[in-house]
Amino acid sequence: MPDRGGVATEHGNLLAEAHLSAIIQSSDDAIISKDLNGTVLSWNPAASRIFGFTEAEMVGQSIRKLIPHDRQSEEDDILARIARGERVKSFDTRRCRKDGTEIAVSITVSPVYDKAGRIVGASKIARDITAREEGQRALFESETRFRMLADNITHLAWVADATGAIGWYNKRWYDYTGVPIGATDGWGWDKLHHPDHVERVKVHFASSIESGIQWEDTFPLRGADGSYRWFLSRAKPIHDEHGAILFWFGTNTDVTDMLEKEEQIRVLLMEVNHRSKNLLAVVQALARRSGGNDPEFLRRFENRLASLAANQDLLVRRGWSTILMDELADAQMAILGRDSRSQVHLIGEQVTLSPRAAEIIGMALHELATNALKYGALSTPGGEVVLSWAEQDGSFTIDWQETGGPMVNQPQRDGFGTTLIRHIPARSLDAEVTLDYAATGVHWSLRCSSETAQKLAS
Repeated sequence: MPDRGGVATEHGNLLAEAHLSAIIQSSDDAIISKDLNGTVLSWNPAASRIFGFTEAEMVGQSIRKLIPHDRQSEEDDILARIARGERVKSFDTRRCRKDGTEIAVSITVSPVYDKAGRIVGASKIARDITAREEGQRALFESETRFRMLADNITHLAWVADATGAIGWYNKRWYDYTGVPIGATDGWGWDKLHHPDHVERVKVHFASSIESGIQWEDTFPLRGADGSYRWFLSRAKPIHDEHGAILFWFGTNTDVTDMLEKEEQIRVLLMEVNHRSKNLLAVVQALARRSGGNDPEFLRRFENRLASLAANQDLLVRRGWSTILMDELADAQMAILGRDSRSQVHLIGEQVTLSPRAAEIIGMALHELATNALKYGALSTPGGEVVLSWAEQDGSFTIDWQETGGPMVNQPQRDGFGTTLIRHIPARSLDAEVTLDYAATGVHWSLRCSSETAQKLAS
């Protein structure tokens, strides 16, 4: 009678062998067996895909066929260890394909025993790690480029998490501050701030972090030598695809030299302004001595000098750069008393003017205001002046309209005032200027290109 137990065992063994064979055949890793001399005994389909050799081309051949010349010693070590019954844990190396190209592989080798427990060969598993190695290489190159950029820019740079705690600084930070790496991580940067500014900076920074808006501030930081330098500092939130803040990227830019130069320029401008006013005073004194018999001439001449001085004050305050039209109008209307000034209505958006354009327009407005105060709408309590301006479609326009004053009479002749109001703006600004002495009130308007008003050379 057959031994059913033996049949079942044999069937189980056959089934296990079939499963093992299926695993080996379907594996994505190369599974190779070899004897103790390195001769290939089996070669699965994945080995063919990875190395390019067919099973027929490799079975019976030495495994050294896959090993580069400069790595043959690896096989000597592997065979020696397998003979001692050791398992060779996974290690990364290089192997050759049939076409001669080298690929990166991760290899594990284990001894194979016969039924008597003797080591008769080795089982080798090889995994193609070319993609992983290329990814690691790309990551390394990316990190190298980032560090090269981050550590060599002129700014101190840092990265904070969503809460504002800083976890990375570039090399420039440590070079400037002289602190050990990691000493200012988190919120430890406050120890490098000037005591007169640190609380203000901390409150402002925390407020920006909480609100999620870009942060900007200027403050002094202590350097490695103990001295303080001023830095313009900014931090921008970095969002994920859903809009949540992941990090804050910040920089500190040394602006000490720039601030010192700006202060020098400011002092120089104040000195120039002072000397110019002294010169105007000399001109005024000469005019008084030369035109002492004509008080009206002196009054108007002095008023025009005052208008020039007002324009110059504006230019100095703004660093001899652009001037806002509303500031210019306010400065020129300052010649009016409080009651007369309340009769002037200024209407307009913020429009920038070049220094030269502001000088020309300012003189014209001063002349209009003076005439209105003496002869026009501002000479009576019920009169009004509307001074409006606008920039639209590449054009800049100003409009002066008087109402409610005495009946206007056309002047019999054009004096210097008319030149200031009409001829100089038309010529210097290439403007269309109209001056209408309507009976109901003087109307003056100017139109020129926005580019001319804003970029005219001073």
